[in-house]
Amino acid sequence: MPPAPSPREVVTTWFGAFVVDAGAVVRSSLFPTENEALGVRVQDRRKGGTSAEEDDLVRSDGIGGLVSSDRRLAALGVVAGATPRAWPDLSEFRPPAARRLLRDLLLAEAARALRDAWDPAVHLEEAVRATADLDGTLNLLGERLGSWASRDAPQLVDVPEERVKAIAQGLVAATSAPEPADADLPGPDPDLRAARRALAELYLATWATRTTLERSLETAVPRRAPNLSGLLGPTLAARLIAQAGGLDRLARLPASTVQVLGAERAFFEHLRGRAPPPRHGLLFLHPTVQGAPKRLRGKLARALAGKAAIAARRDAEGSPRSEELIAAYGRRAAEVRALPKKERRPGRSGRDPTAST
Repeated sequence: MPPAPSPREVVTTWFGAFVVDAGAVVRSSLFPTENEALGVRVQDRRKGGTSAEEDDLVRSDGIGGLVSSDRRLAALGVVAGATPRAWPDLSEFRPPAARRLLRDLLLAEAARALRDAWDPAVHLEEAVRATADLDGTLNLLGERLGSWASRDAPQLVDVPEERVKAIAQGLVAATSAPEPADADLPGPDPDLRAARRALAELYLATWATRTTLERSLETAVPRRAPNLSGLLGPTLAARLIAQAGGLDRLARLPASTVQVLGAERAFFEHLRGRAPPPRHGLLFLHPTVQGAPKRLRGKLARALAGKAAIAARRDAEGSPRSEELIAAYGRRAAEVRALPKKERRPGRSGRDPTAST
């Protein structure tokens, strides 16, 4: 028996759609050559849709039984999943100046994809990272400034609150050199004293910049993520968004991942078998989790992560702030805190291991 003829295949390129039979084009439907019209068809194809030319080509085919390796065409009745074959020669169907036209099309699509992928939350990420960088800088400058001031001005070091900031303010405000602890010891060189004062001024300027960044986050985050900010607070919401890599990406994460964001190191230690699984990451900084007994922190973090995942999705869609979402977590947190302590399980012998022998 002669072999059954192979079915005809539908092939779609950037400039048209074709029906191919035995390596030859038997029907064609070319796309318009205007940049805007071509761009619309490329976008439809990226989204999994079909074009009008493909629809006309398939519906006007009188024989039927078409196949294609392009699964988009299954919506038109084409059998999808066929093994791709060698393409026929389509040079006669290419539009004039095809190379330039394709280049312009690809550049326009790349620019459109970049615009679609743009997440305004990137500015929140940079502000959070800048705040963390300034915290590290303040720690380094503060340690050096406190050590230096303690050499000859211990009265500046002995302050109750915000120790380093008070030291820096004292050094900047001093009109003369502080008296050494021992009157017989010489004070610092005038040039070094001026350098120390400049270091104190740098510390105070860094502190002021860090405060400005924190206040800007408290103002900007509620506008960009009202639900997440209302649930977690602006600072923690901004840190969670930055840790996830943007609000859109955070909105796609499951609650189980949101719960351990910021605990990546502990999670990998768990995967290596060196530590138990982490129960919380950045969410530990939330007052209801941080102030709870250790036995309840995991449950509270899990409940908070579930509501945070919902809040992130609402914010990504542009929904207004939902007070019910915040209240729902408050009710769940109250239920968790009301849970009784678990009784110690008896040992294998059936006796209470705490009982006296």
